[in-house]
Amino acid sequence: MVPISYYLILAAALFCLGMFGVLIRRNALVVFMCVELMLNAANLTFLAFARQNGHLTGHVSAFFVIAVAAAEASIGLAIVIAVFRSRGTVSIEEIRTMKH
Repeated sequence: MVPISYYLILAAALFCLGMFGVLIRRNALVVFMCVELMLNAANLTFLAFARQNGHLTGHVSAFFVIAVAAAEASIGLAIVIAVFRSRGTVSIEEIRTMKH
């Protein structure tokens, strides 16, 4: 049996990679993928604790996170496509200029 600390270390590493991707990258599609990576790290944490405790609550939480991630991805990609059609780019710097 794999210790829970291994799962938590992997989840922390995935979350940090996603966080740095959101902070550093300028492409909106890459930022969305990094947000999905962070949500998957949260799922891994929920499932690791559910496995340790033997309860199904972690599985239910992971299911809801997956549902929210799917909704976020569909709405986010629709916005990115709309911005690409109007601006011709998916760069976050160009999207910020839409405020003016």
